Amino acid sequence: MTSPAPQIEALPDGLVNLADFEAPAQARLEANDCAGAWAYLNGGAADEITLRANRAAWDAIKLQPRVLRDLAGGHTRVTLLGRELQHPVLLAPIAYQCLFHADGELAIAHAAAAQGAGLVLSAQASVDMEAVAAPMRADRNAGPLWFQLYWRDDRDFMRALLRRVEAAGYQALVLTVDAPVHGARDRERRTGFKLPAHIRAVNLGGLKKPLDLQPGQSTLFDGLMPRAATWREIDWLRAESRLPLLLKGVTHADDAREALARGVSGFIVSNHGGRTLDTLPPTAQLLPPLRAALGPEVPLLVDGGIRRGTDVLKAMALGADAVLLGRPYVHALAASGALGVAHALRLLRDELEIAMALSGCKTLADAGPALIWPGTSH
Repeated sequence: MTSPAPQIEALPDGLVNLADFEAPAQARLEANDCAGAWAYLNGGAADEITLRANRAAWDAIKLQPRVLRDLAGGHTRVTLLGRELQHPVLLAPIAYQCLFHADGELAIAHAAAAQGAGLVLSAQASVDMEAVAAPMRADRNAGPLWFQLYWRDDRDFMRALLRRVEAAGYQALVLTVDAPVHGARDRERRTGFKLPAHIRAVNLGGLKKPLDLQPGQSTLFDGLMPRAATWREIDWLRAESRLPLLLKGVTHADDAREALARGVSGFIVSNHGGRTLDTLPPTAQLLPPLRAALGPEVPLLVDGGIRRGTDVLKAMALGADAVLLGRPYVHALAASGALGVAHALRLLRDELEIAMALSGCKTLADAGPALIWPGTSH
């Protein structure tokens, strides 16, 4: 299947870091009467404590560079699930991207392929998974292509979805386990946000089975939670698909150990961008104890608050194998489509190379605990 070319748009002036995309993105969405979409993207759960903490935690970590090292021939390459990547940045799964730009997930696929970045497509994508996969598969320098799942309590549907994911060329599954229900997202609710009628999760199709509740029963505990994934569903996914399975949203070492015992291949350390359970620790603080508990060989990625090349370097020093970029690339998408996303990825990679050079790291294997200033809050 060929993928249609995305729109090529001029970049706004003055884009020198990822934060610079926010203002033009917000202005464009509000001009298109999409203020609710801005709240949906940028809001967090409840008082947004975790949302703010994710960013603040990376800022609080200080680097301790080494000097006078021979860095000639250095590079940003890493190995993940047995594959060498040009750099350790992937695009995180974010739903309904046609809310923010007409090209939606198609644009980010072209941008990721062009910049050698990985892509984790949301199950709630607003573009067909085959169209998204096409530019990633066509470029041999593209990063990994993974598919994110939410569990749906319909095994025939899930089985058919897995076959489709495999046929489209996705190389791993990512099951989100920290969001069996939505968080209480106040900012989003105040705007009265609802999905426009023309935007939907096109890869899911059909309707969920209606809840069968008796008088006095809880919609959440008697209706939704009996349908949520448990360890039984992890076993089922492992048996039904040949693809590696990663879990996104594991924050407790005991859960990670249980998952490994059941054949899970790796983890994404995530608090869902502060959108589910408020007052969770920031991911920069969750990462080191999970790495310590799992040992050096288990693939471990991290998202949440990544904005700078120094953040990527700090994440690698704390034990990550790669990072996922979230809201900033959607800001870039809203601001200027595929070219905006590609530019944002290039800016982040350039910053990472600068941070490595100024820290004395020839490769990312040199970024270990000694790179972090003692006593830093992490």
